[in-house]
Amino acid sequence: MRTRTSLSALFAAALAVTALTACGEEDSGGDAPKDGKITVTASDTECKVGRTEADAGTLTFTITNKGSKVTEFYVYASGDRVMSEVENIVPGITRDMIVELPAGTYETACKPGMVGKGIRGAFKVSGSAAPLTADAKLAEATASYQRYVKSQTAALIEKTTEFVNAVKAGQAEQAKALFPVSRTYWERIEPVAEIFGDLDPAIDGREDGLEPGQEFTGYHKLEQDLWEKKDISKSGPIADKLLEDVKKIVELANSTTLSPVQLANGAKELLDEVATGKITGEEDRYSHTDLWDFRANLEGSKAAIAALRPVLEERDPALVKTLDEKFAAAEAALDKHRAGDGWKLHNELSEADLKELSDTINALGEPISKVAEVIARK
Repeated sequence: MRTRTSLSALFAAALAVTALTACGEEDSGGDAPKDGKITVTASDTECKVGRTEADAGTLTFTITNKGSKVTEFYVYASGDRVMSEVENIVPGITRDMIVELPAGTYETACKPGMVGKGIRGAFKVSGSAAPLTADAKLAEATASYQRYVKSQTAALIEKTTEFVNAVKAGQAEQAKALFPVSRTYWERIEPVAEIFGDLDPAIDGREDGLEPGQEFTGYHKLEQDLWEKKDISKSGPIADKLLEDVKKIVELANSTTLSPVQLANGAKELLDEVATGKITGEEDRYSHTDLWDFRANLEGSKAAIAALRPVLEERDPALVKTLDEKFAAAEAALDKHRAGDGWKLHNELSEADLKELSDTINALGEPISKVAEVIARK
């Protein structure tokens, strides 16, 4: 949900090719393809959704980017709550997005250039359908993940409070040490955090991703003050706002249960975050502590898959075996860059190091892109 530069678009292209291989390229010319998917044709100026009404249940949108800019596609509920999203759709690529929607009114949105409120349209869902959580194992999967979220949010508040207190006390070195630690808990649960409108960019937005009139706040503003400006004497109000926003999002996250499909999509989104933000060095551009975030995203993705594992083992044991192998490979590649209790800085890695990390994430992204489809089966 954050603006990417041209460098990360190259990594996004690699991810998109992987996703295309996994889901297959779909014909976006008709409004009602035989497979029941809802086609979306995105361009730099339009977002043509094949159907604007559907029956309640699990829906698949097939998005083709026919524009010149990298785009995103979202389905929003009221208050801009994100029901599902697919990011980094490079020109010429088609990607599928699976979402479970009960009856209600929604908005679809394409975001050419991955900025702004997007090109929006109304979308109506009618009728009723048994939720995926009618399956007892899927119900337990969502409950299990919710317990994980609560454990992470408790630590998030604790470590962010320590970080904020260090900033306000002018303890720059202590604040620098706490910055990547506090963000670890944020990055693990980012699929939940990104659901809630403007709170995510307020907490985790970067300066080049700001909308007109939007203030630069959150972790990355304090990161800039610490490492680039080397002055935190006036950073207290930003630190206070960060903690206030984190507490708000923790309250929301702990009262929200993701659907099984959201869990599957979230596992993939976290890998996309690694490939387009952490490996490129764009996420923590002042501190270069991207590998802390890399590890946290990987752990968060693995936690979502672990919650879904009983169902995956029952429905597709071969996929589970592949996921285990690819997670292990990604962890092994990252472990080469440990430094004490933490990680090497991003600017200490060679191009060969970054390529190896990118390759392992792309290799993991391919089987993870299949999980939502397996979970959506009835």
